[in-house]
Amino acid sequence: MENINESSIKMTKTFNVPVHLFWRAITTPEYFKEWWGPDGFTNTIHKMDVREGGICSFTMHGPDGTDFENEYVYTKVVPLKTIVMEHQKEPRFTISITILANGDQTQVEWCNIFDSVPSKEEAIRAFKADEGLQQSLSRFNEYLKRNTVFLNR
Repeated sequence: MENINESSIKMTKTFNVPVHLFWRAITTPEYFKEWWGPDGFTNTIHKMDVREGGICSFTMHGPDGTDFENEYVYTKVVPLKTIVMEHQKEPRFTISITILANGDQTQVEWCNIFDSVPSKEEAIRAFKADEGLQQSLSRFNEYLKRNTVFLNR
């Protein structure tokens, strides 16, 4: 059995917003679509039902015009603390997001877990999954900075 750390892409980041704003931005379709994905991508959300067994279905539109259909099933949702969701299309992987409130900041451990090291390496080679995660979290951070007042309504 492979070590989960070897078959995962993991990043830890601190966001300068309280946990309730972080949670709202990650679980509300109109906010989620604005930051999800690598630089230059936009999103069309088809369904976002953030509960265990719920579906998150959306199309990522690449800057070159390529569309990427995505569907996730939420397998664990603990409000303000944890989201785990399984990607239903290729490449198959699980996203585990652990959220820790720290005053007016939110610390997040984001982990994309693949079924094997070769699957992870193929996702990195074919889709630049490691760069994409880093860019997506950077986009999220910038989105939060620009929209804190709006999110707080």
